[in-house]
Amino acid sequence: MIFICIRWVFFVIKCGFLYDKIFCRVLLFELLFLILQKNFNSLTINIKKNMVNYKDLGLVNTKEMFKRAIAGKYAIAAFNFNNMEQMQAIVQAAVETKSPVILQVSSGARKYANQTLLRYMAQGAVEYAKELGCANPEIVLHLDHGDSFELCKSCIDMGFSSVMIDGSHFSYEENIALTKKVVEYAHQFDVTVEGELGVLAGVEDDVVAEHHTYTQPSEVVDFVSRTGVDSLAISIGTSHGANKFTPAQCTRDANGILIPPPLRFDILEEIEKEIPGFPIVLHGSSSVPQELVAEINQYGGKLVDSIGIPEEQLRKAAASAVCKINIDSDGRLAMTAAVRKVFVESPGEFDPRKYLGPARDTLKALYKKKLENVLGSAGKLA
Repeated sequence: MIFICIRWVFFVIKCGFLYDKIFCRVLLFELLFLILQKNFNSLTINIKKNMVNYKDLGLVNTKEMFKRAIAGKYAIAAFNFNNMEQMQAIVQAAVETKSPVILQVSSGARKYANQTLLRYMAQGAVEYAKELGCANPEIVLHLDHGDSFELCKSCIDMGFSSVMIDGSHFSYEENIALTKKVVEYAHQFDVTVEGELGVLAGVEDDVVAEHHTYTQPSEVVDFVSRTGVDSLAISIGTSHGANKFTPAQCTRDANGILIPPPLRFDILEEIEKEIPGFPIVLHGSSSVPQELVAEINQYGGKLVDSIGIPEEQLRKAAASAVCKINIDSDGRLAMTAAVRKVFVESPGEFDPRKYLGPARDTLKALYKKKLENVLGSAGKLA
């Protein structure tokens, strides 16, 4: 098309209809501009057609629910999921307790479940909640520990309503630059962004760190203002995985049970003073219930010195500006305990529904307890 127009202009010149060379050039550039603009608009339309807007899936972002959580002194649960049974348990627990909830997906879970299936699972979660009797569910689909701009962009384009960009493994300035880049892209589509300052120890899917680094309160104002993030994950002593602390870091009670070190609430208080009312996030906040650890070991497991964050400390955090608390390992423990029990008590069972069903029910009971007794979000739907 471009070449045809150029040849047409030169033909007109040659025929003597246009004599002014400057006018010819202006006309040529105008024609080229119009053609390129048309092609660009078509490309933009195609890009928008290929994007999935989370609002079309019935999802919400975290803005309003975080505001209410801070004002109401409770926290929103972010439960990780990889499959249908986990999603069912999360939605059932949220509906039965009338709680807003965050469906959280790690990079590893996205690879495992497939990004396209996750999109429809999230949409299905909203419709499932309505089917269970919740007229207006508040469900967020959130990327946990995104480690690159490309991953965050891909999730946004596929219908996620919230993403976390974890630049904590970079230098401070690199973390700011990466986080800001994600924020600028996400905010075009009203997607909320969580950043991170400080490093949590432990293992969670692709996230591995041997040592933790506490968040420096002196950095939070600069980080938040320069990046434009909507929430901030901090490090005050929580840790990823089911073995959050070594025995050397803990004490033992009279029964020999490990007692973990307390969270650094002094750091949290300093951060709240620096950025009052700003949404704070805690990662690595599974409590690792000892009854689940015992049940797993009873039925053939070998979990040694597994210890988590005491629930009373999580409740204290939820009453502050901490408005999102991540829970993953507890769900894994609940499902594993239920599955192992079925395999031992019914060794001839081979129908997946006979062991995944009990696993789902155990998981739902755990999540309901978290929502009602730990995070305080029960009854907090808008």
